[in-house]
Amino acid sequence: MTDTVNPIEHIMLAAPVIPVIVIEDLATARPLAEALVKGGLPVLEVTMRTPVALDAIREMKKVPGAIVGAGTVINPAQFAQAMEAGAEFIVSPGLTERLAEPIIASGVPYLPGIANSADLMRGLDLGLTHFKFFPAEANGGLKALKSLAAPFYQCKFCPTGGVSEANAREWLAFEPVLCVGGSWVCSGTPEEVEAKARAAAALR
Repeated sequence: MTDTVNPIEHIMLAAPVIPVIVIEDLATARPLAEALVKGGLPVLEVTMRTPVALDAIREMKKVPGAIVGAGTVINPAQFAQAMEAGAEFIVSPGLTERLAEPIIASGVPYLPGIANSADLMRGLDLGLTHFKFFPAEANGGLKALKSLAAPFYQCKFCPTGGVSEANAREWLAFEPVLCVGGSWVCSGTPEEVEAKARAAAALR
């Protein structure tokens, strides 16, 4: 699969920040999604870390303008569950052929996690060029990504993990970075979330 048929870039360019969302209480899912979308962050990554994650995806998809995907997808069974729940894109913390191949075959937008050059080479072998750099800060931060991006000039990135309001602008200033993922926009009252989302949407 190549860039020309891979819609993940359109999703990555929808807003400078993709909220990384962990839902513990299903009742909070839709109000959170409404606040984030209203603030200008339409792309929502719901992590598959809690028992209500799949139902949260279903609830958030009811919000007009929301583009809801599943994150922390680590195996084909979870991918199938996420698709059944209506996920519009898939994010994984790492990259394996066993997970990537069925996702690529399905045509659903896919953002796999990478941490090093071997991961990137595996991704390129699979026809992928857009990746999540994870965990971004623990893997050496922006300096490390710049070193990786040089030989892999055709690749684009979404750093996630340790990205915050304080450093997001610096990440976004690096040309191969199309967006960042972060959870800082997800906390607080709906009004506070909307305000954080509005500030995040203005980062680029």
